[in-house]
Parts: sequence; structure tokens; C-alpha cells
Amino acid sequence: MADYLVIVESPAKAKTIERYLGKKYKVRASMGHVIDLPKSQMGVDVENEFEPKYITIRGKGPVLKELKTAAKKVKKIFLAADPDREGEAIAWHLAHSLDMDTDSACRVVFNEITKDAIKESFKHPRAINMDLVDAQQARRVLDRLVGYNISPLLWKKVKKGLSAGRVQSVAVRLIIDRENEIKNFTPEEYWSIEAEFTKDKETFQASFYGIDGKKMELKTEEDVKDVLGKVKGKSFEVNKVTKKERKRNPAPPFTTSSLQQEAARKLNFRAKKTMMLAQQLYEGIEMGKQGTVGFITYMRTDSTRISEVAQKEANEYIVNKYGQDFIKQSERKEKKQQKAQDAHEAVRPTSTLRDPSSVKEFLSRDQYRLYKLIWERFVASEMAPAIMDTMSVDLVNNSVMFRATGSKVKFPGFMKVYVEGSDDQKEEKDNFLPALAENDKVKSENIDPNQHFTQPPPRYTEARLVKTLEELGIGRPSTYAPTLDTIQRRGYVTLDNKRFVPTELGEIVLELIREFFPDIIDVEFTANMERSLDDIEDGNVKWKKIIDRFYQDFEKHLERAENEMEKIEIRDEPAGEDCEECGHPMVIKMGRYGKFMACSNFPDCRNTKPIVKEIGVKCPKCEKGNIIERKSKKKRIFYGCDQYPECDFLSWDKPIERKCPKCAELLVEKKLKKGNQIQCTNCDYKEEPQK
Repeated sequence: MADYLVIVESPAKAKTIERYLGKKYKVRASMGHVIDLPKSQMGVDVENEFEPKYITIRGKGPVLKELKTAAKKVKKIFLAADPDREGEAIAWHLAHSLDMDTDSACRVVFNEITKDAIKESFKHPRAINMDLVDAQQARRVLDRLVGYNISPLLWKKVKKGLSAGRVQSVAVRLIIDRENEIKNFTPEEYWSIEAEFTKDKETFQASFYGIDGKKMELKTEEDVKDVLGKVKGKSFEVNKVTKKERKRNPAPPFTTSSLQQEAARKLNFRAKKTMMLAQQLYEGIEMGKQGTVGFITYMRTDSTRISEVAQKEANEYIVNKYGQDFIKQSERKEKKQQKAQDAHEAVRPTSTLRDPSSVKEFLSRDQYRLYKLIWERFVASEMAPAIMDTMSVDLVNNSVMFRATGSKVKFPGFMKVYVEGSDDQKEEKDNFLPALAENDKVKSENIDPNQHFTQPPPRYTEARLVKTLEELGIGRPSTYAPTLDTIQRRGYVTLDNKRFVPTELGEIVLELIREFFPDIIDVEFTANMERSLDDIEDGNVKWKKIIDRFYQDFEKHLERAENEMEKIEIRDEPAGEDCEECGHPMVIKMGRYGKFMACSNFPDCRNTKPIVKEIGVKCPKCEKGNIIERKSKKKRIFYGCDQYPECDFLSWDKPIERKCPKCAELLVEKKLKKGNQIQCTNCDYKEEPQK
């Protein structure tokens, strides 16, 4: 018979922790929250100081019953939910359900699921932190007041199924504001002059810098003609050579936000997928005889802090693998986010010695790729800076100056393991210049003026949007992935070429919220609310006071919206064909899984069908049907015959109309990182990638 009952959130964790703790401990899972606000009603008593009305979640009755039965058979219960506000609230609800004393030392928290971390955490149990619980309650009640009041208004005035929330509304606003910036953008002309020079048969590039040593912008073609008119002959003199040594520091280990951004850049993962895989790596992976092992520390964090134990292990690994020179010599001061709670360490591997190649066989492809990213980022963060030799050369002809810059890696340091990605996808590469000294003569081979126009700001990718929300102090690490998922499911935005584009519906909803609930989409107001939640967590203010302050104004806005918001009719887009069942026009509707066609005579006629996108290619297999674009359950695009199931032709790559010139078989367009490449499906014929 076990002496102690430990309650965690997930079954995966339960199995691992029970093995670490031994026979005296029985570990059970609550499967997340067992108690919450009801779905069918707001569940907040506005007249009674915003008192929440908690109920047992539908379907969780048997789980709670099992936990109560297990609790009666042990001497003591430990609550070991996740180490954040949400986990603290789960522990609090469990304590009340099991008639536990919340002031007793019943709460156990750990940042990683390793034997040492688990055993150490059980030496220091504490009481439930009611400030953390209150911060979670405040967020939950706040979101209920907003969502359960505004959403029904939108259903009534616009269409059913819409929602409004604090963080999601700001995210939609950012996307729409960016779209408006792009639409209103006026390009401005500017020019550059690139030149090719030779010195002792070595060729190098340089760009126009200015006149008489002063930097000059080229705004028009006339400016360019004036500059080129000053150049006399092809000989340039080296006016100045500047050589420097530059240090480049590694990026800090991952926070939740930076992990989502880098996984999007380097692995093409959506935020939701990144967090799902990170959860699996945190909770543990089965490793044969070793049992289930937690691979990373807790993945919801805004801190880049690292424990001394982890640093020491990483340093030993780096010395053994790369040598003493690759260890960072002094502690780097990382910039701490102004609003960072710093409750946990950064996201890092639980053991540096568990390098990706040694555990690859135990992980799925995507688990491995994410783990490798986390492992490399952490190891690199503990390594010495890279040292770059840089060289800048000024070349002059009759007062016209060109400048050439070059750099090469003198010492790779952390770059031996990992280099941080960028939204601009520019990587630092060696750019060699020949040996040049002042007064040397070089010859210009080509001088090419180029016209350019300024570009509008780019649309938001998931990575850019997460970064912007974090910088503005909107939301918290745990909210980004579900927020991005919600605004897409509601049909407020769509993804086009991995960039967010607002829909008409999104613009309509935003305008209504902007008019009647301006605070909800005000960036500074929302950021201040996040800071207020942090104040509650720190014990500086009572949560009901914050909610009351918010609700006083919100209630007035709500009353005005009820009376003044006009009903908006969103007309369905014509599909351009008639219903084959009743003859009425078909229209395009937005459903849970995207757009589809439906009969305009609904509800009398319920005919629906998918939107078929033909690509203008005959099926190579049956030669009767046409190839159409389809989507898998995971929303991945593939190509199949419209005669399915009679013809089962399928291709993940886009077929094209031309036949292979070598064997006359099907050609497809394959997407590669360096561009799209035309390839034959039968022989080795390939064409140069088109960027």
C-alpha cells in the first residue's frame, strides 16, 4: 500500500514520476483541469463581486471519483501540476475537491522531469500560492466578461459562431493595421550603383558610397548620371583600408516565444505544432530500457535563465567535444524582458549529454527536429563568441567614392553548433577581399546603376506576429499558439504564403469592436491589463479590485452597443454555378475547415460540395479525368484525379502540363528551399530551380 498520492496533469508524466519516486508513492493524473467555469453560461456573478461559479467539467466526474478513492488510502497528498498560474489553479481546485488544507505543504513544483529534479522538489513542498491562483482567476473571469458579453452581440448583429477576446482582438487589429499600411503605401524611388573591380586578376564587388568622402543618397536617375559623369577612366585608387576584429555573441537559450519564432523560421512549424511537440518532449519519451525520459525543461517560460548545474554539464560537454577555447570566458548579461515573470528557467535539454544523434531512434521525425533545435540553441548559448575579421576599403576616382566590405570567420565559436535564424533570411557568409593597401590602383570592370523602389512593410508571419505581441506585452507565453489558432478558425484571417491576410469578416468585426469597445483593441490598455495580472501574482493588488475597475467602463460600452449597434448582413459570395438538386445559385460559405459551396436555398435545400480547384492538367493515369488540388485532414495540399475513387492517382508535388522531353512522362513542380524545381516522375530529368 502506498503512503503518498501524487497528482499530476498528464498520464505520461505520472508513469515517469512514479518510477522515480518508488513504491511508497502512487502517482495519478487529473488530465488537466477537473473544475472550471461552465460552458453554457458566463459563470461569473457580477452582482456578487465577480464571484466565479465553478463546476466539475463534463466527463471529468469519473476522474475525480477515482482520485477521491485513491486519496482515502494514503497518509498524504501532493499536488504536482505544471509550475505556472494554470497549474496552481488546477492544484487549488483539486485541494478543494479532495478536502485538503490549502495552507499545508502539499504543492510540489519542478521545472524538468528528471530523477534528481523530482526528488529534490519533494524535499521542499509548499502551500498553494493563492496569489498565483488569483492571477489565473482574474484572467479567466476577465476573458469571460469580454467573451460571453461581446460574442452574443456579434452573433446577433453579424453572424453566429463569432467570438471576441482581449488578446485575439489585438492580434486581428495588428494584422488589419498592417494590411492597411500596405494598401496605403506609396513607393519611393531610389538608386544604387554596384561596381566590379579587379586587382591582380582577383575580382571583388563595391557599392557607391558618396562624393568627397560624404555619404550621398541617389534618389533619381539624374543623380546617377551626375555621379557617373564625374568618373574619369577605369582606374580607382585605394583611399583608405580599415581592418577590424568583431565579436558576435550567440543568441540566448529559448523562451516560449523565441522557440515558436525559430521553429517557424527553421522548421516551418506552426506555433500550435511547436507547443504540442514541446509538451511531448517535456512530459517524456519512451527510451527502451531507460523507460520514459523527459527531454526538455518546462516549455512555457519568458526567462533565459539557466541553472548552474545545467551550465556546468554544458561546459564539460563543450570542452570534451570542441576544446577549452570554445567555452565562454565570462557571464554574458542577457537583456531581461521588461515584463518577464522569470518564474522558470529557459527551455533547454534536461541533459546536454543526451545529444540529438544519440536519441534519434526514440523520437518521431518532428520531435527530433524540434529537440535538435532546442539542444543546439542551448549548447551554442554556452559557447564563446565568434570572431570575425572585417575589412572596409574606400576606392576613389575624381572624388567619387565606392566602398567594398569583406569579412571572414577568424574563430567560429558558437557558430560551430548553431546560428540564429532571421525573418529576412540573411546569413552571415565569408566575403573575401584581395590584399589591398592605401594608394593601390584597381580597375573597374563594370559599373551598373540599379533603380529600386521602397517596399511596404511585410505581412505578419506567425513568427513575426508572436514577436510583436511579446514586444508589446500582449498575452503571455501560453496564449500565443491558441490565439493564432482561434483567429484563423473564426475566419477573421487566413494564411496566404505563410502570411496573415485579414478577411472581410475580420475587418467588419474589428470595426464594430473599435467603435463600441475601443479598450479591447487598444494595445496599451491590453498591455496594462497584463501588468495588472502580474501585480496580482506578486501579491500587490486584489484580483477583484482589478476586475471591478475594468468592468465599470466595460458595462457602459456594453449598454451602448446593445442599443446602437446595427445589424450587418454579410452577403455570401456567388459560386458561379447552380445547385444540381434544386436549380438555385450556389454560394461560397466559410466553414470550420475552410470554404465550401452550399445551396442558397438553405434550409429547404441542404446540398453542399467542396470547392474544386483545377490546375489544367489531364490525369496521366486514367487519361479521362482532370487533376485537381485537394487538402488532406492536416490541411496539406496534394493533387488527385477528379474521377476518384475510380482513379486513385495522387501526387504531393504539383503536376504541370508539359511532358518530360527525355521520356515523355509526367513533370511535377517540386518546392525546394532554393526555389521551385521542375522534375520528371519517371527519369532523372531536372530543370534549374526558379526562385
